[in-house]
Amino acid sequence: MTETRVAEEPVRLRRTLPKVTDRFAAAGAVLIVVILLATILAPWLAPYPVDRLDLVHTLLPPSGAHWFGTDKVGRDVLTQVLYGGRTSLTIAVAVLAMSAAVGVTLGVVAGYAGGWLRDVIMRVTDVFLAFPALLLSLALAVVLEPSVTTAIVAIAVTWWPWYARLAASVAASISTRSYVDAARCLGVPAPMIILRHVLPNSLTPVLVQISLDAGGVILTAAALSYLGLGAQEPTAEWGLMVEQGQTLFTTNWWVVTFPGLAILVTAFAFNVLGEGLRNALDPRRVVK
Repeated sequence: MTETRVAEEPVRLRRTLPKVTDRFAAAGAVLIVVILLATILAPWLAPYPVDRLDLVHTLLPPSGAHWFGTDKVGRDVLTQVLYGGRTSLTIAVAVLAMSAAVGVTLGVVAGYAGGWLRDVIMRVTDVFLAFPALLLSLALAVVLEPSVTTAIVAIAVTWWPWYARLAASVAASISTRSYVDAARCLGVPAPMIILRHVLPNSLTPVLVQISLDAGGVILTAAALSYLGLGAQEPTAEWGLMVEQGQTLFTTNWWVVTFPGLAILVTAFAFNVLGEGLRNALDPRRVVK
């Protein structure tokens, strides 16, 4: 009896240990929290003012005085990276909030109503999905005046159809559930059924998709700024910093390397977190 208990202990211990993917997701979440705190506390963490120019000390390599070095006009690169993170993450939050609000609203209505209304909404989304997201964002950004607001609008216009299609498929499945049928039989108005039953139960896959899309939005915003269609001087933004330092990569590598690493690490952290959330919330997942 004692030997059986001893043999069962390692098996029970292994079952309680988190999966490797969960560890990665936790690491991604911690990294995202650190990045968010660093950008939010940028006014207190930055060693120099963001608009400080020092034409005497330009293109200095990383040192104790300037951990990430300085750029071609003497600005501290670490300060620029911290403040640039505020711009990049603000764009990501604004784009995802706008896209999810529009896409989920239209998708839930289409999925619940069905019929011709669903067909109209889905055909409109198909028109937007027919174009590559980055290409359509570039086309819209060219028409508008380059700015952070332009980048937000241009990306959000191309991003909402994905949430509309996802929400429509989930809402269509939920609308056939027994508790929704019971609400219809009791005479509950359709808008109330959508708000109380369909919408709340459609949010889980949307939240997972948002965490997966955050990295993509940051990369797209950086691409627009890199091409001169997003953030403009003197605004600090990671993509704009990469564009300004690209010609110095072979001689002054730190100017472009640190903002590039900030983009890479942030996008990677959001992707890892999103994958972990998708695995954890997948109803088809079998726990062994």
